[in-house]
Amino acid sequence: MLEPAAPPHAASEPPVTVAYGDHPSQFFEVYRPAGGAGPYPVVVLIHGGFWRLPWGLELMRPLALDLVARGYAAVNLEYRRLGEAGGGWPGTCEDVAAAVRTLGAAGTAPAADLDLAAGIGLVGHSAGGHLALWAASRAAVEAAEGVPAVPAVRVVVSQAGVADLRAAVRDRLDEENGKPPAALEFVGEPPGRSAAYPLASPAELLPLGPRVRQLVLHGDADNRVPYAQSAEYVRAAEQAGDDVRFVPFTGMGHFELIDPAHESWQVTVGELEILRRPAH
Repeated sequence: MLEPAAPPHAASEPPVTVAYGDHPSQFFEVYRPAGGAGPYPVVVLIHGGFWRLPWGLELMRPLALDLVARGYAAVNLEYRRLGEAGGGWPGTCEDVAAAVRTLGAAGTAPAADLDLAAGIGLVGHSAGGHLALWAASRAAVEAAEGVPAVPAVRVVVSQAGVADLRAAVRDRLDEENGKPPAALEFVGEPPGRSAAYPLASPAELLPLGPRVRQLVLHGDADNRVPYAQSAEYVRAAEQAGDDVRFVPFTGMGHFELIDPAHESWQVTVGELEILRRPAH
């Protein structure tokens, strides 16, 4: 693991809001260090909340500010969620892909300050981990197809991500208060009646390929997303030949991962140091 750079300063420029679609939830915030010249390595943050309202990008703002203090540009991404028109499969995933394309398109973001040529990092928590892994797969496919304005994903971090949608339905995750399991609501139909799972579930999109480093973090005391989601995903990624590393935490729950003071975040920023090195 690379050693994380100490935060040189804590100041951030006011975030720039960039729309990537017409829906009010189709936007992202770009945070950059104050008084710097750039170009800055770029990390895209994707929040969780089981793809459901009312959870939004405010969950990841503390991480965005910590990244800025370390000299990164942080892109905090919002997307259409369950309860909004277009939320769920495929709209939510397509939002993330569209946001990444918009980030890479000249003139639609403060691209002069962003070191997109070096590749970007994706960091997602919980359902955001699902979206980050999915987006890394989609970006590789679009780049191979010659889709313009798709920055290369160099590293993806899944923080207790929902990596296997079939298992999430089976385990009835986030079924409380009369709601259906979140993954079932997200896809719309159970696995036996839908062909969407191989297209939507990161566990079924492997391999991501040797150019994408993967870091997977999970606590064994997580009562929201089972530890097995990450452990089994990593096992499958290893078997597929991917560059993947699993860091488990004893006694850690679900939300410590988005606390910039927690030791798990130090592991994440250590992995993101690869973005400071020239891409091969």
